[in-house]
Parts: sequence; C-alpha cells; structure tokens
Amino acid sequence: MNRIVANVLKTLRVLPRAALILTVLAAPVLAVPTMRADAGSTIEAPALKKTGVGFVLLVSLRRG
Repeated sequence: MNRIVANVLKTLRVLPRAALILTVLAAPVLAVPTMRADAGSTIEAPALKKTGVGFVLLVSLRRG
C-alpha cells in the first residue's frame, strides 16, 4: 500500500511540471490559427511603380 501511495505522490509531483512544459510547447501551435484568422496581421511592402525603363534599356542594348 505504501508503494502505491508513493507512486501516486511521485506522479502528482511531476504532473504540474509536465503540464507547464506541455503548455509552453503547445502555445505557438495553438496561436497559428488565431493569427491566420486576423486579416490585419498581414504586413505587405508597398507596390513598386513600374516605369518601363528596363524594357527600353534592353531594346537599346540589343540594337547597339
């Protein structure tokens, strides 16, 4: 009987640490769906203006 009680107490002592470690490891995985659902979390660079200089330069170098 004492052996069973000792094993139960040992398990109960380890249980909070295991729960804390599991929570720390699971937090980023559980946070991903909430970040994807929020439309305001996307960061995009401003669109570059296309001036067409590259095409003109390419044509002028081919003729020269």
